Amino acid sequence: MIHVDVMDGHFTPNITIGPPVVAKLRAHCSVPMDVHLMISNPEEYVPAFADAGADIISFHIEAANHPHRIITQIKEAGCKAGIVLNPGTPHDDIEFVVNDVDMVLVMTVNPGFGGQRFIPEMVRKIQYIRAMLGDRDLEVDGGIDDKTAKTVIDAGANVLVAGSYVYNNPSYMAAIDLLRKAG
Repeated sequence: MIHVDVMDGHFTPNITIGPPVVAKLRAHCSVPMDVHLMISNPEEYVPAFADAGADIISFHIEAANHPHRIITQIKEAGCKAGIVLNPGTPHDDIEFVVNDVDMVLVMTVNPGFGGQRFIPEMVRKIQYIRAMLGDRDLEVDGGIDDKTAKTVIDAGANVLVAGSYVYNNPSYMAAIDLLRKAG
């Protein structure tokens, strides 16, 4: 799948792309598009990203006043719903919504910039969340490379986001192959 980071310069210090870019990507690919909203007020943008072609829309629990409402909004828009936790957010902050989502995304770096170092203490969080999720998807984003991939897979992750590792590698296909072999 394609993981698309959306940042607004408020929730994160960086700014990336919006619905028009997602729509252009959708016009040229058929693989599932996983849109990660690292933005304030995600509920205001769910319809636009769903209309642009997102298959999965994830939002940060830290940015949501009414997470149940946003989950319902995402599903009513025809997308799968995901919830995201920053490194400093305890796993039990999603206890009362975890059964309503299709996926949980654990950030293993602080969101906003690529190329950060994996925070090893997040392995325990991944293990806790895997126990909460059953067989639903557990995605991990941040500092993923050929070494950390095995660690997070062993902890329970089954979807990995590896932007800098893949894009900074002279052969992105070789990097992806190493990640696949880690499991």
